[in-house]
Amino acid sequence: MSGSQIAFLIISALTVYSALMVVTGRNLVRSALWLVMTLFMVAAVFTTLDAGFMAVVQIVVYIGAIAILILFAVMLTRKVMNDTEPQTNDNWWMAVIVSVVIFVGMVFMVSGVSLPARPASDVSNQIVDLGNAFVSPNQFILPFEVASVLLIAALIGGIAIAMPREEEG
Repeated sequence: MSGSQIAFLIISALTVYSALMVVTGRNLVRSALWLVMTLFMVAAVFTTLDAGFMAVVQIVVYIGAIAILILFAVMLTRKVMNDTEPQTNDNWWMAVIVSVVIFVGMVFMVSGVSLPARPASDVSNQIVDLGNAFVSPNQFILPFEVASVLLIAALIGGIAIAMPREEEG
């Protein structure tokens, strides 16, 4: 077993552990922080697979935007932060059964599949083209600008809702 395979197995085990901590944690803020750890470990898996671009996208998009937005939303809702009740319900066993059945089915499917060898291809031009498409005025710049305005409006609205109200007399 090579060093990269051992690193991959260790990172994968940490990913599964942190994902389990996300769904089994009782504190919502800690679960959100475990989610950040899980997403970072997925980026580390991409790195071990020599997919540096995907690792950077994982960090920037998921950790940098979505996970921080979730943390912000959790911290703006004070009632949720003080909730100490268990985060599970009486049907948790059904989710475990469905998850195990799906996992066994996926292992069964993958174990019998032999994929043909793909020829090595140069993806550097594809990444440059994708980057140019993101900033080109004729392609994807408008959806990015609309999404950023929407996120800022949601953030300002969340702060306005969370601010304590002054009693008018």
